[in-house]
Amino acid sequence: MRDAFAAPIFTKATYPSCLPCESEAKLAPHIQDGNIMLLVTGGAGFIGSNLVAALNDAGRTDVTVCDVLGHDGKWRNLAKRQLADIVPPAELMSWLNGRHLDAIVHLGAISETTATDGDLVIETNFRLSLRLLDWCTANATPFIYASSASTYGDGTQGFRDDQTLPALKTLRPMNLYGWSKHLFDMAVAGRVATGDKLPPQWAGLKFFNVFGPNEYHKGAMMSVLARRFDDVKAGRPVQLFKSHREGIADGDQRRDFIYVDDVVRVMTWLLATPSVSGIFNVGTGHARSFRDLITAAYSSLGVSPNIEYVDMPSQIRGSYQYFTQSEDERLQYAGYNGGFTPLEEAVDTYVRGYLDRDDRFR
Repeated sequence: MRDAFAAPIFTKATYPSCLPCESEAKLAPHIQDGNIMLLVTGGAGFIGSNLVAALNDAGRTDVTVCDVLGHDGKWRNLAKRQLADIVPPAELMSWLNGRHLDAIVHLGAISETTATDGDLVIETNFRLSLRLLDWCTANATPFIYASSASTYGDGTQGFRDDQTLPALKTLRPMNLYGWSKHLFDMAVAGRVATGDKLPPQWAGLKFFNVFGPNEYHKGAMMSVLARRFDDVKAGRPVQLFKSHREGIADGDQRRDFIYVDDVVRVMTWLLATPSVSGIFNVGTGHARSFRDLITAAYSSLGVSPNIEYVDMPSQIRGSYQYFTQSEDERLQYAGYNGGFTPLEEAVDTYVRGYLDRDDRFR
């Protein structure tokens, strides 16, 4: 008899498996209802603001953002958008009282992998997520949330998005951020395993190395491409880490780099496909090197690469990931066939459309 834990805990899509690009495409069956809004937590952030942009482009303006705008210019990520409301996180649960929402897309989090305030990270990334899950369950509202590839730790256990509790319990995240996301994945999977009530649709998305416009407020957490583009443009050498692992060349440390448009396409597909629930990897399934990433930027500008390799700081050598690569079979099995943009094409789009312009914002 097949182990019950091995059974997939998502339902296969019965809706079209890739959202059309045309603006008239419907993102949900009742988007015309003027009394219903869609909430995007973290909607002023990198991925969130790109999702809001896509929703606006598809004709949806009944979008509320929950976020902290702060003093670092993050508001510019939303400067071209039309919104129904902007809610401070401290007011979110009271704002939800009596509301009827089309869905909650929960992207808000402390996402710095170097964060050290455990109480703050758990309150923000874990306990708030639990409260939103409970609210969506009680109000029969679809709930899509950001998990992270950081939950896989050093990759020793592989990168398979097996969402059963026994599989999740084998993972060992390497930082506080990854652990907080892992805790929530296990909380959701635990409810599935025990048959507890859940929202009518729920989906956790393990994002891999996302890059693209509107990441500029992230500072050191920006993609290497965004951080080093001005050096590329100015003809200064771009510094990448040497390898400190036998058999891996300098600059050949590899990541599953995924363009933010591809991530947004997965989320809008889920919003349009309420029959699908589960925890899914969101990556291209192809690991590429940091050297490939930066070389593609030089190619977009039509100049020869100028790369220098420097020693990796000793304090991170023991925990540095040399390889990540998503396994996307489950997402495809669930019905998604939107594909993913090849690295060189994605970098060229980012460079020509945003980084090499006066206005870099989407």
